[in-house]
Amino acid sequence: MPPKECRTMEIDEERLLTFIETMNFEQDPEMEALEERALAGQIPIIRRDTQCLLRFLLSLQQPQRILEIGTAIGFSALFMARVCGRKTKILTIEQDEKRCEAARENFARMDGAGQISLKEGDARDILPQCRREGQKFDLIFMDAAKGQYPVFLREAGMLLSEGGVLVTDNVLQNGTVLESRYAVERRDRTIHARMRAYLRELLLDRTLITTVLSVGDGMALSYKKRKQ
Repeated sequence: MPPKECRTMEIDEERLLTFIETMNFEQDPEMEALEERALAGQIPIIRRDTQCLLRFLLSLQQPQRILEIGTAIGFSALFMARVCGRKTKILTIEQDEKRCEAARENFARMDGAGQISLKEGDARDILPQCRREGQKFDLIFMDAAKGQYPVFLREAGMLLSEGGVLVTDNVLQNGTVLESRYAVERRDRTIHARMRAYLRELLLDRTLITTVLSVGDGMALSYKKRKQ
């Protein structure tokens, strides 16, 4: 008998994403309220599908020390703290004064102050300081100024422990990284070029094993190889 004709269906990606989130997402009321306030104030925080993947990764990796580059109002730091538990210590870096103030308030109000340390300032200055102090981290979450990712990577690579994971958010830039620079708005060309350079550097780095996922606005996961 001839094979039956295969039928293909067009999948609505937004509906599919919503379905997946309802199946595997759990959020406590305090975090949900903080998420709603952030969205209402148009403050960027990690998306629901990114949260799902990050929760899985943290549960698998069980990091003792986490470095976050880009605190905003502290949502992702609090999220990671609650997933990992009290044994995990988090250092988070933020340059914006108002966001630092909001993050400190959220950490104090939501019982994260003893677990999360916030350093206010430019990550380009703070990361080398951490390296000189001999600090190491099991997981680094990068979600800051996208045009600075290549600069941050040089220091992050030295701060990441062997067997650790570097998680970089928003690497696909709404799909614009796929386009020629001439197809991108002139004002966005610098970030476009730097993000492509960043991804290329990640993928060519022989100390890392990197995969790029289309979760959220694109997430790069980079595992630092252990020395043989």
